Amino acid sequence: MTTSTNSLFHPVQMGRASEDVALQIESAILSEALKPGDKLPSERELQQQFGTGRGVVREAIQALKQKGLIEIRKGQKGGAVVRQVDVHHISESLALFLKQSHINAEKVAEFRETVDQSLVLLAMSRGSEAQKVTLQETVEALAAEAASVSPDLDRLGELDRALNLLIAEMSGNPIFEWVMHALQQGFSSHDYALYQVAEYRRQTVENWQQTVHHIVAAEPFKAQATISHHYRLLQQCIDAQASSK
Repeated sequence: MTTSTNSLFHPVQMGRASEDVALQIESAILSEALKPGDKLPSERELQQQFGTGRGVVREAIQALKQKGLIEIRKGQKGGAVVRQVDVHHISESLALFLKQSHINAEKVAEFRETVDQSLVLLAMSRGSEAQKVTLQETVEALAAEAASVSPDLDRLGELDRALNLLIAEMSGNPIFEWVMHALQQGFSSHDYALYQVAEYRRQTVENWQQTVHHIVAAEPFKAQATISHHYRLLQQCIDAQASSK
């Protein structure tokens, strides 16, 4: 689908031309003058509308692609197409930013504990019965895997991640979901460390079982207490790893 852009864009000034082009197109997308699936005009048409050269247009298109606002499709009907910004892309960008910022594990744990304290309360009050059943089934699967003779650590990590994401989903607030996805992509390795040592694994699984029980039973103070205990365990684990190096 191609949307007419004749009245959307105006010629740009030299100096910051590519930035101006990108901002005009971005504004059109965010205002929904251009919608997901709409195809941008050809490079030649954009050059004419913005009164600039091919290099400027290509630089602007590349910037919009990096932001995840457009995608480049190949083929006879290809070109620059407005994409639907999804949670995965937002979370991936935030995760990369957090990694590049070299935030230490203690700061991450402190932030996550604060977020989780709010999430369990929202999950308790907003989560559907079906979600609560899924939460119980997931923690049971976690406990069963942990109790096996040779626990699959990757599987335990996946189940731990699933529990965190489900609680974020139960909050009914997409911003919490985006942040949790980013934290899981960027820092889940800290949580996975809890499953590598048998005693930490046992305590972590038991604590997860208690947390889920308190969410389902609508026991806010007890749920928040188990959240705090989880991060005490995590800090102990991080400290133990650091001292062993």
